[in-house]
Amino acid sequence: MLARALTHALVGLDARRVDVEARVGGGVPGLAIVGLADRACQEAKERVRSGVKSAECEWPRGRVLVNLAPAALKKEGPGFDLPIALAVLAASGQLPRGPVAEHAAIGELALDGRVRPVPGALAVAEGARRAGLERILCAAASAREAALAGIEPVPVRHLAEAVAYLRGEIDAPEAPNGAEPPAPLLPDLADVRGQERARRALEIAAAGRHNLLLGGPPGTGKTMLARRLPGILPPLSPEETLAVTRIHSVAGLLSADQPLVTVPPFRAPHHSASTAAIVGGGAGPRPGEASLAHHGVLFLDELPEFQRPALEALRQPLEDGVVAVARVGGRAVFPARFQLVASTKP
Repeated sequence: MLARALTHALVGLDARRVDVEARVGGGVPGLAIVGLADRACQEAKERVRSGVKSAECEWPRGRVLVNLAPAALKKEGPGFDLPIALAVLAASGQLPRGPVAEHAAIGELALDGRVRPVPGALAVAEGARRAGLERILCAAASAREAALAGIEPVPVRHLAEAVAYLRGEIDAPEAPNGAEPPAPLLPDLADVRGQERARRALEIAAAGRHNLLLGGPPGTGKTMLARRLPGILPPLSPEETLAVTRIHSVAGLLSADQPLVTVPPFRAPHHSASTAAIVGGGAGPRPGEASLAHHGVLFLDELPEFQRPALEALRQPLEDGVVAVARVGGRAVFPARFQLVASTKP
């Protein structure tokens, strides 16, 4: 019997649809995963098998084949655990195939069947909404983040809870509610005494979205002043808030307590950071510090100490507001419209 579940793979900030197909047949018992899955996906074999048994479901006795389609798209990360488990259970007749195919799913499975959050839940939920789906099964810790995409999250804490819901034995678990957490407090420029010329420079930079270079001997307050620039920037608009939150979600920097980035970000990488760390990259392209500072401030302390290739790589985002990363593993475009603030000694 063949069954399908739906999820999405991340390519940069874009969510690409992935159909998780499972077939249970005769032959030597085992689980095989095909479809250009990376090591984390291949290791899902053991997590899914243990999670299914922990949910008090029966593991199929025949050979189980799971295909992640399209096969040409590379799949990375443990977020495919939950959809693989649901597709296997549907293929073995333990879940109705219709409800499984009507939900998107994302989540990592623990060996005891618990569903753990994974990075990129917001981007995956946006992809599910574009695919015409109305609900997404996800970890309870990712529910608020997924709800930002305009889709109804179905938060599950355990695989057994997802099974009971899809069988119609229980209603959809309620998403965690409660008061929205207050926005984090930013360093206040009012704390600075003196430094009239530097304060004036910060105010002009904030008003005109200008870049800024601070020069002076050590201990004169260059870093302290730079950290107070986001506090006088205009608040993020709803569109900017969603764009910044999406980047931080893919980077895995969001927390369950603060699923929405509501203030201009401030990023201060160390001068030993590589070019990929500054502008993004890696085998599967990931956003760098320039993108994490989108609609905020990128602070380079001791500017001459940074590697020359890293500084040269900042030309494109400063001119175009985006970073285009081309690697063997794929190509991605990350937004990177930030204010550059740097400091240096005389």
